[in-house]
Amino acid sequence: MHTNKLSITVLSDNHAAYGLETEHGFALWIETADKKILFDTGQGAAMPHNAVALGLDMAGANLVALSHGHFDHTGNLSGVLHQASHAKLYLHPEALLDRYSIHAEPKSIGMPTASRDAVEALPHHQRHWIMGPTEMTEGVWLTGPVPRKTVFEDTGGPFFKDEQGQQTDDISDDLSLWIQTPAGLVVCLGCCHAGVINTLDFITGKADDKRIVALIGGMHLLHAKQTRLEHTADELKRYAIAHVFPCHCTGNNACDYLTERLGSMVHPGYAGMKVGF
Repeated sequence: MHTNKLSITVLSDNHAAYGLETEHGFALWIETADKKILFDTGQGAAMPHNAVALGLDMAGANLVALSHGHFDHTGNLSGVLHQASHAKLYLHPEALLDRYSIHAEPKSIGMPTASRDAVEALPHHQRHWIMGPTEMTEGVWLTGPVPRKTVFEDTGGPFFKDEQGQQTDDISDDLSLWIQTPAGLVVCLGCCHAGVINTLDFITGKADDKRIVALIGGMHLLHAKQTRLEHTADELKRYAIAHVFPCHCTGNNACDYLTERLGSMVHPGYAGMKVGF
């Protein structure tokens, strides 16, 4: 089954429309004919500020889904679950893990304590652990963990489960969302640490409709080498996606490259952008 009505608004992003706030974070507000869905919850004050400015009431959220357990996607979860007290939450169990990025010094990048506490305090019937492809509501699916099969994609950074950098974090909780519409699939990415092409290959292997009308979200190409960018552009071209909306961690250089290679199908995203299907 598919949804006949769909609108998606970017609430949190590294870029924003005039009058809205930016942050290194990501959140999408998705409205279908009968459900309001929050996909990720941003990092800090920008997301709730933008929601108010755009006239979107978090108390109306029926479903909340987390793409993975990093701080910039789970920052306002406690407040959201307090406002939308009956909302169902969907996430992978490993989203609650401690995790770090290590450049010069280790930096904690896991889910904030308040968000973790809110997850653990949620009644069992409202908390859903996602271990595989799951239909949240009619025509709206979560991938669950995505198999890593391409040779050119990686998690996109020096990620670890410990401060000493002994345990590599492959971010296996990373998941994406897809929506079945009459025009084709609309795919929503958080950071896509599993790789955007791995993710698209997995979704089209599971969905009955193989057409992708739109791709929106973070692709974690910020530190991608030229070879990865070339392969990614080639594969996106093969999918013949009508609209690609790179956001958040895709990075300005990657956005510019994809625009150069793919032309008018690329529309860089920003907080306040609203698209309908």
